[in-house]
Amino acid sequence: MGFVAGLFVGPLSATGVSDRDDAVKVLDRIARPVIEALAEGKLKERLPLGPGEESRRGFTHLEAFGRTIAGIAPWLELGADPTPEGKLRARYLHLCHDALVNATDPKSPDFMNFSQKGQPLVDAAFLSLGLLRAPRALWDPLNESQRKQVIAALESTRSTQPGENNWLLFSALVEAAVWKFNGACEMAPIQNALEKHEKWYVGDGTYGDGPDYHWDYYNSFVIQPALIAVLEVCKEKGSPLGAKLPTIRGRAQRYAEVQERMISPEGTFPVIGRSSAYRFSAFQTLSLMALRRELPKSVDPAATRCGIHAVVQRMVEAPGTFDGNGWLRVGIAGYQPSVKESYISTGSLYLCLAGLLHLGLPANDPLWTAPTSDWTQKRLWSGQDMRSDHAVK
Repeated sequence: MGFVAGLFVGPLSATGVSDRDDAVKVLDRIARPVIEALAEGKLKERLPLGPGEESRRGFTHLEAFGRTIAGIAPWLELGADPTPEGKLRARYLHLCHDALVNATDPKSPDFMNFSQKGQPLVDAAFLSLGLLRAPRALWDPLNESQRKQVIAALESTRSTQPGENNWLLFSALVEAAVWKFNGACEMAPIQNALEKHEKWYVGDGTYGDGPDYHWDYYNSFVIQPALIAVLEVCKEKGSPLGAKLPTIRGRAQRYAEVQERMISPEGTFPVIGRSSAYRFSAFQTLSLMALRRELPKSVDPAATRCGIHAVVQRMVEAPGTFDGNGWLRVGIAGYQPSVKESYISTGSLYLCLAGLLHLGLPANDPLWTAPTSDWTQKRLWSGQDMRSDHAVK
């Protein structure tokens, strides 16, 4: 069975059906090279490195896989069905199973580095996040031996001591996944990450990245989605820590509200701070709250869909976004190598798929069936009368 072609063309669509079709095509276009190659045991052979990225060779493959899985997991969790999209998903379910086995089997040519030199903790955490988001699709099909290999790979990250910033949440995510799927974990990383981030909350739905506040999108790249995922496991396991989830969720709702307001009428947003090459993962928290059906009342789900659609379209269609073999290239709107930090390589770029979490809502959800709706800035700058925005205390 082959893949649906993944071109993303044309003007803003007029219906949720066409918006969803576009989003699935984007997911397919971006994820396909990673998942197909790894399922065949050839990701290390095929994934290209950009100029100056040779030092990232030991990390980039797990980056590409973990980040891809974190983004497409909610869509995978919908399972197969007889529709064209459902058949495409069936193909991905098969490939993702093989990819997960190859990534964690020490005998595989694509067995990945989970423990050397720090960086693997980050992407083992994103892989953990994907497993937590799609347990039926990703974990349940594994046999006992394969499950042991996955757990062993995740546990091997314990040799890395995270820094006093968002990295604490990477250790917490790994332990949360081990806890959920293996029945026991090391609780100290979870407790420490939750306690520190409570101290680092600066107000109005936003956390500092460590003791200091940063003008960037790490509240969306990592912090808010990770806090919710970890606390969901705490709640499921009956831990008293789970009682914090409603507060954390309320903060994420406010952050999502702000994010929706950051989308310009033209489908752009302010590019501020580091890791801007993660592209539309800047809207992971907004997409996550839409997926969870927990957008605040002030944020229209259809408008959220349309706003994210506009952003994704501008980014994916920009000339130079992909190389000749379909791999992502560094940039924001096309190929812009100067935006790259030293820790960025080809594999890093696949975190953008986390901006499509709302594809995990079924096609008949109101977010997809509602007519096209203008997002906040498009309404305001067209002269529509709207209530003012206020901070949440």
